[in-house]
Amino acid sequence: MNNHSEKPVTRDYFLKPGYIYLPEKPTVISTVLGSSVSVSLYDKKLKTGGMNHFLFPVVDMGKQTTSLYGNVAVLTLVRMMLENGSVLSSLEAQIFGGADNRVDSSPGIGHENLKIARSILNQKQIKIVSEDVGGELGRKIVFNTMTYEILTLKVERLRKSDWYPYKKGR
Repeated sequence: MNNHSEKPVTRDYFLKPGYIYLPEKPTVISTVLGSSVSVSLYDKKLKTGGMNHFLFPVVDMGKQTTSLYGNVAVLTLVRMMLENGSVLSSLEAQIFGGADNRVDSSPGIGHENLKIARSILNQKQIKIVSEDVGGELGRKIVFNTMTYEILTLKVERLRKSDWYPYKKGR
């Protein structure tokens, strides 16, 4: 806590592809998406949240099971939330990304990424409270884990300066 306010100080974290982040303290998580997908989970009772960012829909378990793949990333984020004290009935999800960028990604990969995220959340009976998905535009996502506010900015094209650490011209 700072001396000037009763609100906890938030930290900033840039979520790279293939990463999952469940902060211990209030944090503003940001990421940049094209055909990739991010799932945010929030525990309504504990007032905590986390997010993943994956590039590909599915990898066979036993192979290179990294969180670059949706089936690994979504299940791992759910497991992390449960290990942190959450119960499934207190969790809510939001899904972002899955654009169809015909220049920079394989045809249909955004749709397949969304399909796996929805499938796992439905299997776990986690309510999806909102989605900003599909289309052809990239997205910048900013998630405040303390307030559960999420900002989505759609962009025509993703520039190198959109990625953290931010460069001039952003």
